Amino acid sequence: MTSETTLIQTKLRLVIFDVEGILIPKRRYLLFEASRRISIPSFLKMLWAGFLYEAGLTSLETALRKIYRQLSELTLSDLFQLYKKMPLLQGVKEIFEQLKKAGFKTALISSGLPQPFIDDLASQLGCDYAFGLDLEVAEGRLTGQISGDAIRPEGKALILKEIQRKEGLTPRDCALVADDRNNLPMFRLCATRIGYNPDFLLAYKSDVVVKGDLREVLPFITENPKKSRSISRRELIRETIHIAGFFVAVFAMYLSLDRYFAASLILVVMLLYILSELARMLNRNIPVLSTITWKAAIQPELYEFVTAPIFFALGIMLSLLLFPPFISYAAIAIFTLGDGFATLSGKTIGNHVFPYNKGKKIEGTIFGFLLASLGASVFVNPSKALVGAAMGMIVESLPTPINDNLTIPLITGLTILLLP
Repeated sequence: MTSETTLIQTKLRLVIFDVEGILIPKRRYLLFEASRRISIPSFLKMLWAGFLYEAGLTSLETALRKIYRQLSELTLSDLFQLYKKMPLLQGVKEIFEQLKKAGFKTALISSGLPQPFIDDLASQLGCDYAFGLDLEVAEGRLTGQISGDAIRPEGKALILKEIQRKEGLTPRDCALVADDRNNLPMFRLCATRIGYNPDFLLAYKSDVVVKGDLREVLPFITENPKKSRSISRRELIRETIHIAGFFVAVFAMYLSLDRYFAASLILVVMLLYILSELARMLNRNIPVLSTITWKAAIQPELYEFVTAPIFFALGIMLSLLLFPPFISYAAIAIFTLGDGFATLSGKTIGNHVFPYNKGKKIEGTIFGFLLASLGASVFVNPSKALVGAAMGMIVESLPTPINDNLTIPLITGLTILLLP
């Protein structure tokens, strides 16, 4: 059991920020802005390279080389103008202003953006150091070749060591704000490691995890962490939608809906949602769906293609298709009620995080287990409901590379199916 506010107490002097996913939207620039200037086959190749990296099947350097290869023949000027259209995430300027007033030095280290772009961003924010990848250009056009320390496996650590050498700093003087495993080599060089909407590895390795508003990292940098007991309106809407998925199981049972028909209805809604998100990336809104996304998305999702509802729909669909009716309904109940109430109660009453996942609260998981058990008992006997809910909440608490909107209902359904 680990207290949420347990950090190495030291006088910090340098704060290092990853860029994509922290200061600007994570995937929007390359996949939804730069890709507008290339062919559909090239876009699909970029998308596939990004997927392989996210799934842990290829290195970041390999993925980036494949992505930038598809951008060859674009002009550097065109690419820069697209970058200039990218919004900063909410609260970014405020954070850097406060850090500067407090006397901190700041550094940006990016593996995905070219050095001139990072220099421009650093100038906007008043940063002391800025490092990005080196982009090869011939006669004003990209050749598709990239290089530099920032894209190599230990490259970010080498860059940070050089900054520390110049400033006469040690790891005890440094804090890091990052979101994915590409930044792990820098962890050993920083006393305070903050995971912001982190992937599964950083959720385990970070000292503290922050989700939602980036400004919540400031108290941990200034060593004055305060426990927040509030939940934002966006988070409340988001989790209410998640919990409402329980009624899919209720309606399917009491209306005697064919499970294949119910799954087909969900598929139609999911496809409409995907079209809505694609339109939103082009600054066009589809009534109702786009509005719901804007109200329920959390930072930094507002400027990205929001994938969570797709995994949510897939989790329910697969449960309906793979398991007998009442077992699938129980799995859906545990998934929707357990996960949803675990998040709400963890945010409002949680005091302790799991040592293996700093983004999950123990109190939230316990509360989620209770609600999941009650919900599942509507469809299966109490003993199966308890075992299924326990398994579901264990899966919910684990940091895994697979979205828990898939793992919770599938593992829960399989567990109940195997029970005598």
